[in-house]
This record gives sequence, C-alpha cells and structure tokens, in this order.
Amino acid sequence: TEVGLGGGYLPCCHKCSNFRGYSLIEEELIVFLKQHIDIDISNLNRRDILPSRLELDIYLPDFNIAIEVNGVYWHSESMGKYRDYHLHKTIKCNEKNLELIHIFDFEWLKKKEIIKSMLLNKLGKTPNRIYARKCEIREISETHIVKEFLISNHIQGYTHASVNLGLYYNNELVACMTFGKNRFKKQSNEWEMVRFCNKLNTNIIGGASRLFKYFNKNLNSNKLNIISFSDRRFFNGGLYKQLGFDFDKFTKPSYFYWKNERVYNRMSYQKHKLHKLLEIFDNNKTEYQNMLDNKFIRIWDCGNSKWTYNQNKKGSIS
Repeated sequence: TEVGLGGGYLPCCHKCSNFRGYSLIEEELIVFLKQHIDIDISNLNRRDILPSRLELDIYLPDFNIAIEVNGVYWHSESMGKYRDYHLHKTIKCNEKNLELIHIFDFEWLKKKEIIKSMLLNKLGKTPNRIYARKCEIREISETHIVKEFLISNHIQGYTHASVNLGLYYNNELVACMTFGKNRFKKQSNEWEMVRFCNKLNTNIIGGASRLFKYFNKNLNSNKLNIISFSDRRFFNGGLYKQLGFDFDKFTKPSYFYWKNERVYNRMSYQKHKLHKLLEIFDNNKTEYQNMLDNKFIRIWDCGNSKWTYNQNKKGSIS
C-alpha cells in the first residue's frame, strides 16, 4: 500500500528526523544507483564541496553530478526555503562544474520510473538503444496517444500542442516531439518546442535531431524561429545545443502550491481566481497570504533555461 507524505514513508528531511542520517526516499535512490554504479559512502551528505557548508545529499564525482532529495514540506517557503534557495544551490554546483538534480519526494512516489530512466540516461547507463534511422516518423493526430506517451515518459507530463511527431520502431511509439505557438507570448511570430522524450529506459540515437529536422523542413514552411524551455532542476540544455539552439536567458524561479498530498499549479490559483476556489478569502490580502490561510504551502523551483533556434543563423538545420 502506498503511504502518503504524512504517513511516515516520506520525507522527513534527514536533518530533522531519520536517525540513519538520510530519508527513506534517499535510501531507496541510493540502492537504485548502487545497482548501476559504484557509490562511495563518503560521498553522501557532503558539506565540503559547496561554500557555506551547503549540503549535497548524493555526490557522484565520476559523473560531475549531484542529487538533492527534497522533502516537499521541509523545502517549502513555510520552512524558510525562499525563492532563490534551490536555485542558489544549483548555481553553486554549476560553478564547480557539477550538474545538480533536484528530486521532490512526491515525484519519486508518483513518477519513480521516469526519474530512474532520467538518471540512467545522465549516467550513460540506459539499457536499450535504437538508431533513429531504423525508425519511421509519423505525424500523430490522435491526442490520446500523445497524452498517454508523455504522461508515462516525460517528467512534466502532457501539455497540449498543435503538432505532434512520433518515432515508431517496429510499429511502437518510442519517441515524441511536440510543437505549438509560443505559450507565453500569444502574439509572437515563433514556434515553441513544447515536449520531447524517449520511451523509458531507451536511447534513440539521433532521434531528437531527426524529428526536429522533419518539423523544420515539412511543417515550418514560413521558417519561423523556434523557442523552448528546459527545467533547471533536471536539465542543463545539452539537447538544445545538439539541435543548434542558442541559449537565450534564465527565467526566474517559479512555484507551486501543495496541500493534502496534491500539487496545485500557480496559474490556477492566481489571486483573481481565489474567491471561487478557497473557503477563506480576503481581497485585502495577497495571493500567498490567502493560500496560507487555507493551509497551502508554497515551494519554489529553479526556473528554466530559455533557448532559441534562429532560422537566420548560419548553419541552421533545414
């Protein structure tokens, strides 16, 4: 039986509860990693890598990777983890040539297999390899196929897009890339690459490049620029560099709300909507104050990296 965040299985931050020095989720993660790589126990809970004795839960020096396991309650603003807390640690790791991966406890519970697959990919241990040239590209019109694939294989799940491309190997969907108009600037004259992922535990060699080239050649007739965003909690933008994108900027950290073991998107809980959603509402208070009055907690992320594929750039893929 799955036990919720308040039931003792999850996360108590190791600083506050577990006598072994780390949370049960951290323990599970370490067991999983040990099945694939050697981990020196001295590289757990390190405080001598980053300045100000900032702690790294799992340090993998052979891969230039560190992993943080963040209990959603202990890493909320209510517990002092303000807007730049997670981002600050990411930046300090980057300064040490370390990629820092932040995993929230509820993600490990709800999306464990996706996280395992992502970690194996970063460690170069993905078990299955398929060459993109052996795959067939299809434009997918059935939304349910795309939705099911992204929910099962992408850490951020499904988001609507107007163009959905798939790579099929032996008639099975093994990779998906989606495009739509810029979600954040409705009047902009550019495309957004919204999602890309492979099937779990599968590396499609050349898959992203083949799908991207297909879109640019066959579906981007006006040769509009293409933007995309990568979540700094998980990705360093390596895929975009391979595809010919240029780094544009870092966006500011965003946040989500949490209550009763459920994530609430900030866009759904903007202040002008709250009078219809909350039991207690005071128009003289801020969005956050109203959410606190209703026992929600707020958790900040690390922001995104924004990337732009400029069609006028010399050497652009066509």
